[in-house]
Amino acid sequence: MSDIAQRFPENPILIPKDLKPSSPDLQIISLLNPGVFVFENKTWLLVRVAESIAQKEGVIFFPVINELGKVEIIEIPLNDPDLVATDPRVIQYKGLDYLTTLSHLRILCSDDGVHFYAPESFNSLFGSGILEQFGIEDARVSKLDDTYYITYTAVSSNGVGVGLRTTRDWKNFETKGMIFPPHNKDCAIFEEKINGKFYALHRPSSPQIGGNFIWLAESPDGVHWGNHQFLVGTRKGLWDSARVGAGAAPIKTDKGWLEIYHGANAEHKYCLGAFLMDLNDPSKVIARTLEPIMMPQENYELSGFFGYVVFTNGHVVEGDKLIMYYGAADEFVCGAYFSIEEILSALITEL
Repeated sequence: MSDIAQRFPENPILIPKDLKPSSPDLQIISLLNPGVFVFENKTWLLVRVAESIAQKEGVIFFPVINELGKVEIIEIPLNDPDLVATDPRVIQYKGLDYLTTLSHLRILCSDDGVHFYAPESFNSLFGSGILEQFGIEDARVSKLDDTYYITYTAVSSNGVGVGLRTTRDWKNFETKGMIFPPHNKDCAIFEEKINGKFYALHRPSSPQIGGNFIWLAESPDGVHWGNHQFLVGTRKGLWDSARVGAGAAPIKTDKGWLEIYHGANAEHKYCLGAFLMDLNDPSKVIARTLEPIMMPQENYELSGFFGYVVFTNGHVVEGDKLIMYYGAADEFVCGAYFSIEEILSALITEL
């Protein structure tokens, strides 16, 4: 079964060895899920860089940010009975969860949208404070007027929530704190106010009752959010049966707000689909794709740190062309082209 994505022939466009670690003590394990924006007539990526320390036989190491804001390495023997290390992404120790890597956000730019480099005088974004001690991940970038809103996953021993920073020049940032408390992630702010209000998609989780569904929220100022409403759920027996989450900011079309989202099944295979919201009332979902518009099928999507994954946080719209950047196999950054009209034609009204 094929999809409608036209992958960059240069894929993967970024691999871990392309970048330098943030510290000589660390090594880059993965590059993941970049946020995307246009600035100074260039395409920019806000790439999640996941780092760890070289492992030794019989011991597992993982980094965290301590109360002083410094990277601290925790060491646990593999034969410790309190250690559960069956998932390459998360370990459990004495009943608490830890990440095997520590992530920050690296700013890269490109003149052609394919070849990216680290520009001078632009600094990386790192976790700060107790609510980001396990790092910051999976940024999404939305621009309203002259302000860029950066939402990201803030991870700590207290849980996983959504942090917000804003900037106008990508050198000076305002930290707005955690705008959606745990457990929440996959937050994408609309790039236009609707009836005078900010709107955002987000993904609270409720493992006992409910599930990993996409919700809608509104705000008077982009910082304080309320009137939360369920929007899109999982579908039993389909490719998005286990969890769904928003991609980047919805795309305004004459038919409605088009959102590219990710879904996964019980086997943790991540694909991409789309749904359409009413232009004046985004709480109304008009249509949704039945089949994925993109699924892992290339070698770099099937095999990596965590295989069978395509996952997007960012894109650039040029007329009918959607230039989408995505994480592949939780290790590589890739790109693909779509026709927006082709995505719209794949939507069905029977949800």
